[in-house]
Amino acid sequence: MADSSTPETLQFGWEEWISLPDLGVPALRAKVDTGARTSALHAFDIETFGSAAKPKVRFTVHPIPGRDDLVIPCSAPIVDRREVASSNGEKELRFVIESTMEVAGQSWPIEITLTNRSSMTSRMLLGRQAMKDHISIAATDRFLQPELNYDVYHTKRMREVQPNRALRIAVLSREDNYSTRRLVEEGEKRGHAVEVINTTRCYMAINTLAPEVHYDGKRLPRYDAVIPRIGASITAYGAAVIRQFETIGTYCVNPSAGITASRDKLYAHQIMARAKVGMPNTAFAASPQDTGNLIGLVGTAPLIVKLLESTQGKGVVLAETKKAAESVIDAFRGLKANFLVQDFVKEAAGEDIRCLVIGGKVVASMKRTGAEGDFRSNLHRGGSAKSVRITKTERETALRAAKSFGLGLAGVDLLRAEAGPKVLEVNSSPGMEGIETSTGKNIVGMLYEDIEARVRPAPIRRRKAAK
Repeated sequence: MADSSTPETLQFGWEEWISLPDLGVPALRAKVDTGARTSALHAFDIETFGSAAKPKVRFTVHPIPGRDDLVIPCSAPIVDRREVASSNGEKELRFVIESTMEVAGQSWPIEITLTNRSSMTSRMLLGRQAMKDHISIAATDRFLQPELNYDVYHTKRMREVQPNRALRIAVLSREDNYSTRRLVEEGEKRGHAVEVINTTRCYMAINTLAPEVHYDGKRLPRYDAVIPRIGASITAYGAAVIRQFETIGTYCVNPSAGITASRDKLYAHQIMARAKVGMPNTAFAASPQDTGNLIGLVGTAPLIVKLLESTQGKGVVLAETKKAAESVIDAFRGLKANFLVQDFVKEAAGEDIRCLVIGGKVVASMKRTGAEGDFRSNLHRGGSAKSVRITKTERETALRAAKSFGLGLAGVDLLRAEAGPKVLEVNSSPGMEGIETSTGKNIVGMLYEDIEARVRPAPIRRRKAAK
């Protein structure tokens, strides 16, 4: 009686279709070469990352000959670095990885060396190590096993077959705070290499052919994604650094334009007004002669007077009477400061709702209550927070506000007013500590899930046959 664990005998011709599921390559034509010991894969942009104890290699694969517009990004642990002699006798030091090969429903691990095979007609070469005992070779035949098809690369299924791969991620941050530490901790727990980059120490080579970002005297490597944590005081320079990454083609969780717009309170309110996002009545004027008219546009006291550059509740003043509002406005004008005047939503009673939006979904929300005697609910100013259920209208408002800035990660602060939710602010660098502590949710893990989904390769269009 045959051993049930013995695999079914396979016969290979000199060329066969295979799959490399660990690398997210569902269809590949490979040349069988029993004269070579180790298999070789045609790979571009090969670079190492990760720790010295657990080194990894990332590379890209163009599985369809002649279709360089299809790029499959791959990563794998390095199992060896080996000198390999090519068919013309030239020796090359190559990285060696291990990956699963699948043929006719059977799969087994094989070793693969990474090299540039652009001069070869075949994208992959199968060596002796990949040929198990149950495989026989018919050197004069080809495609003896089920044929696959490159059509899979034109369908949504291509995204579905992509494995969870190790990513190289940059966190742009100058602060060693809870949010930065959690981004590193959670990313490494998921197998990614996460590097914290001080935004102000980045410098840029701006040119047409090879735009680059440099840091500590070296060109920064290619990152799969950048998570910006740009402080308000360096918004302009931080946005310039992010624009450079965007020029290179790196996925940035929050785009430079969205960060810049969200930090400019006047422009931010204009964007939200255009998107029909509910917000408190707001007015702005440059001339001191218009103080009375400015107050009249917003309504009656009490009023909020807010510096355009205010953050974390600083530069936000509650004027309880018209006279007090005029005094505050005159004081701000005397300092040549730019400011907004807003209606004070009394029914909010010193509370607001922070909705955390990731990838077009509200993933958590908390109610923030100001410290005793303080109308501001910022946690940095002694406020408290607890998890809260939001209404469908509040959810839709938060999503519309985040979408109007094109932000992948946003903290949307809104008030519960009698006329419906009113958005106070959209924060492009929301803190993680308050929302994770109050809701008990792994918010940073949700962010990484969104990043992992977005950096997967997209299907490519079929080329039309020439007439």
